Amino acid sequence: MIRYLYEKDLRLMKYTILTSTKHDETVRAIGRHLDMTDAKLRRAMIRRLDMSLLENLGSRWEMGLKHADDGDPLAEELGRELFTRFIPLLDTETMQSIYNETRSMMKEGSSTDEALARGKARVREAILS
Repeated sequence: MIRYLYEKDLRLMKYTILTSTKHDETVRAIGRHLDMTDAKLRRAMIRRLDMSLLENLGSRWEMGLKHADDGDPLAEELGRELFTRFIPLLDTETMQSIYNETRSMMKEGSSTDEALARGKARVREAILS
């Protein structure tokens, strides 16, 4: 019986990519940005991203930091474009909902730090679900 590549479980290959030196540095940087442990982030990336995205993770991260959400500090802090377009860990609708909710909290009088903490917590929760 012939076994095709798409029938194989690629989790070990994805894990190997994510733990290589350059990729591990990127995973740690993303984890710091999201206040998330490396292990949980790797698990989410293995589940959500394909091999080509993982192979190019470092360049996508660097380009996202330079070009995502220019001029909107709240969007930059939450990673609105960074985690939907450059490193697609969330779908656009979910991220936009989190962004809108966080902005509303700030307009309603919540402190910026509190609103951002809640927004980032929702981003983490959405990535892990």
